[in-house]
Amino acid sequence: MMATTQLQEFQEHLLKSKKIVALVGAGLSVSSGLPTFRGSQGLWKNFNMIDLATPDAFYIDPGLVWQFYSWRRYGALKANPNRGHYALSKLSQLSKENKNFKYITITQNVDGLQSRSGHLKENLYEIHGSLFTLKCTSFMCNYVENNNFKQPLTKALSDTEFEFDRTARNRKRTLGEDENEDKLLSPQLKPVKTLSEKELPRCPVCQGLLRPGVVWFGESLSLNMITKIDSFIESENHPVDLILVIGTSGTVYPANSYVDRVKLKGGKVAIFNTDIENDIVMGKVKDTWGFKGNAAELLPLALKPLIGEI
Repeated sequence: MMATTQLQEFQEHLLKSKKIVALVGAGLSVSSGLPTFRGSQGLWKNFNMIDLATPDAFYIDPGLVWQFYSWRRYGALKANPNRGHYALSKLSQLSKENKNFKYITITQNVDGLQSRSGHLKENLYEIHGSLFTLKCTSFMCNYVENNNFKQPLTKALSDTEFEFDRTARNRKRTLGEDENEDKLLSPQLKPVKTLSEKELPRCPVCQGLLRPGVVWFGESLSLNMITKIDSFIESENHPVDLILVIGTSGTVYPANSYVDRVKLKGGKVAIFNTDIENDIVMGKVKDTWGFKGNAAELLPLALKPLIGEI
């Protein structure tokens, strides 16, 4: 729902803004067919998600955790970026074309869809990591591999339950430019297996156990990344004029701190989400606009005066 008056006010401010931040949550990827983390489907709905996403869980049963993340990787590979992702990528391109316009996207999603939509790498911050990053767990090894789209990663992970598409037994992954990179995806609907460590992804440098490059519960966010984001928001040269809160409530740290800090410095907030307080939707909250509905559809419309058609 987009009230005409609110939309006009927002777009007027948008066109005057020289510095914009977008804060993205799981709600945007739902429009691409991905469930939210706690909305996992099929077999995995019977598990406590926290028990699948902690360092302790990986230490106790890396095979179980890897099967879960193999399932998530499959779903993310099958999904495509939506119009909301492309709208944000257009904003990132504007920052390259116009030296007086500054912009960053802070995404809490690990699905890689924002990156695949053509977003500039230098102003995209995946603060919770990526499903397609692999990290060695050996203490003396610092091996990290980015953009690994191989699926499955090992033979043992090939018949993990892929609830996203029960009929995809003969479907090929087409992501990537090299036809030789295509892998046959053959989901088999079987119970979770007990896998040994030797059946899981291994480090090519030290043969240690690899793990998904995501931030688990109990782990710290990348200090380097947070420092760069803080520097952008706290810059004395020009405060942030506008923060876009997309597909998230923005109430969990550090997301809530970004919204508060932008407002304290005089910036305004625009929320695009299916769940927004009525006072915000009605325009009763100062310096805040609320556009309730599908962010993937609302965002391109709201940003149209600046980015054009999507």
